[in-house]
Amino acid sequence: MSGPPIRYRLRHRTTYAYLEAVDLATHLLHLSPRAGPRQHVSAAEILCEPAPSSRHAGTDHFGNLATWLFMERPHTRLELVLNALVEVSAPDIAAEAGIAWEALAAGVPWDVAEFLFASPLVPRSPEAGGYAAPSFAAGRDAFQAVRELTTRIRQDFAFRPGVTSLSTPVAEVLAQKAGVCQDFSHLMIAALRAHGVPARYVSGYIHTHPRPGEARRRGADVSHAWIAAWLGPAMGWVEFDPTNDLVVADEHVVLGHGRDYADISPVRGVLLGGGQHSLTVGVDLDLAD
Repeated sequence: MSGPPIRYRLRHRTTYAYLEAVDLATHLLHLSPRAGPRQHVSAAEILCEPAPSSRHAGTDHFGNLATWLFMERPHTRLELVLNALVEVSAPDIAAEAGIAWEALAAGVPWDVAEFLFASPLVPRSPEAGGYAAPSFAAGRDAFQAVRELTTRIRQDFAFRPGVTSLSTPVAEVLAQKAGVCQDFSHLMIAALRAHGVPARYVSGYIHTHPRPGEARRRGADVSHAWIAAWLGPAMGWVEFDPTNDLVVADEHVVLGHGRDYADISPVRGVLLGGGQHSLTVGVDLDLAD
């Protein structure tokens, strides 16, 4: 049984500084934490400076909370601040309810099926499938296969910021054996889909300070990424963090999920003007109690 929920206070500040004035802009934000089976959002607000000319909120195709901003006044700086209070519980994972990984594709529900196919940042990758193959022996339990793959990625790949970009292909990550949480998540998704396991990209945060005696988590103090795999009707979606070799419990706060990073980038915009710009991001995720 899982313990009581953990309350986190989250602050995410994003600042753009433009060399020239931005005359018009529209932005799509995925910055609001998503409620779910293991996560309750007690409070959340997104502050914007300068104030937008108009703003509205809703949900996207995947059910994530989204905010649309329209800026009609010239500005040389944009600051977005998320303040949130979130309760996170560790899921109860019934590993005995697992099935063989080969059986997953035969019973995929319609709302899970789209996570079986290639997506813009995770195309079909025979190389990723080949890398994962040793974990997917015939008849092996799906949970155990995915869990082993999580461990192998953590062991085989170096966490090295700066060696990849948002557009680095999965094949290149495999070749250089290095990257960051986004790269490892895309690699793992490609590997799972190659074996008929539905997999989706999860965006959020990980607690900076683990429990006493445990190592500091990789990917802390910035936005983090991990994956969720659909492991059959009994287990449903189970989250794994290949960057830290974890089955996700109560250290991760979810913003949203999609097929890959492109579906849920925190801030996306179209601008008229601005020229060159600099970007500063800061994240604080602290225990609220």
